[in-house]
Amino acid sequence: MFEVLTDKLSAVFRKLSSRGKLNEKDIDEALRQVRLALLEADVNFKVAKDFIERVRERSLGAEVMESLTPAQQVIKIVNEELVKTLGEGESRLELSSRPPSVVMLVGLQGSGKTTTAAKLALHLKQGGQRPLLVAADNRRPAGIEQLVTLGEQFDIPVYREKPSVKSQDVCAHGLKKAKELGVSWVIVDTAGRMHIDEPLMAELEQLKKELKPDEALLVVDAMTGQDAVRMAEEFNARLGLTGLILTKMDGDARGGAALSIRWVSGVPIKFIGVGEKPDAFEPFYPDRLASRILGMGDMLTFIEKAEKTFDQKRAKELEKKVRTASFNLEDFLSQLAEIRKMGPVSSLLEMLPGASKLARQLPDGMEEKQLGKIEAMIFSMTPDERRNPNIIDGSRRRRIARGSGVKPQDINQLLNQFRQMQKLMKMSIGGKMKMPKNMTQMFG
Repeated sequence: MFEVLTDKLSAVFRKLSSRGKLNEKDIDEALRQVRLALLEADVNFKVAKDFIERVRERSLGAEVMESLTPAQQVIKIVNEELVKTLGEGESRLELSSRPPSVVMLVGLQGSGKTTTAAKLALHLKQGGQRPLLVAADNRRPAGIEQLVTLGEQFDIPVYREKPSVKSQDVCAHGLKKAKELGVSWVIVDTAGRMHIDEPLMAELEQLKKELKPDEALLVVDAMTGQDAVRMAEEFNARLGLTGLILTKMDGDARGGAALSIRWVSGVPIKFIGVGEKPDAFEPFYPDRLASRILGMGDMLTFIEKAEKTFDQKRAKELEKKVRTASFNLEDFLSQLAEIRKMGPVSSLLEMLPGASKLARQLPDGMEEKQLGKIEAMIFSMTPDERRNPNIIDGSRRRRIARGSGVKPQDINQLLNQFRQMQKLMKMSIGGKMKMPKNMTQMFG
């Protein structure tokens, strides 16, 4: 996400940091570059203009001019104003005083609405809620089948009827079923439609009037840029939206929609889709996204992902092994499996401060291929060799290399890197950890 914008902003701030004391001319030149970077990232012109004016006004004050680290203060101001533009604070779903709470999803056809409905239901389920999906897209029979399939995959009930039944009736019957089942949330997947299609928009207005949802969320494709912003304005004018869900954020290298849509439409972003996997769906935190845009990583999201994925009991056992220097290749193999559950390695690196640039330098798919190669080498070892790599001599190396389709040199490299990692892990447990300068060694 935001690859182009992050690189350009990083270059501007590096140049600014090399100047020491700053004057008005320095700040104006830096902000001119920031403005160009925002416009090239497809940020709305008015949003970019207003953002630059706010940053300039603050940067010319004593906060920067009298600071011993003026460049750092400018970056701090940019970060704070980015958060303000994105919408300060997390926007949570509104709970109904009389359950079940109802969420109505609307948007264009092809925006990822049906998949998003299922992901939202899974997100609520993982949070201890009981959701019901309602397939109210009677214009696309394949959409009903898709939602049913996703419901079965995630073990979430789906209410459906024949495509010939009116959406209003499906919703009314679905609500009745929800009360019978005692669910806490009802998520309604409506038919996709263009905001300029008057009859279909009038139909949607009527559906909202009858359904009385607690949340009316617009699902928009982040990759459509300013079209997404215009659509949000139109849908909000007709329906009175309570929130937005931006999908395909992982494919949006520019980020213009995310940076403009909240400021222009006035509607808060509630969730973002960051991949195709079921759990690639996150609550939207403006401060975390601003941090990613500025290349500072997103440690809070990384920690939350790790806490969901890693078994706490197993983690304590591993810590004990690291302390006693008994961490072996079997343990390493299990950790690789846990890391893969968290998502693509490149997306995880982007969350680590200072590692986002490394993630972009890696060729597409390289990190996954390297992990697969490492797994193949370890799987080709005997249990004794995994538990005690020191017994691996020349003949064993050749056998393992043949079994995993690599060269004996690759086995040597794996064993050497594993020994280095053991030392680093032991140092980190003792509080003496220093990050290796060349992180690319992780990927050979």
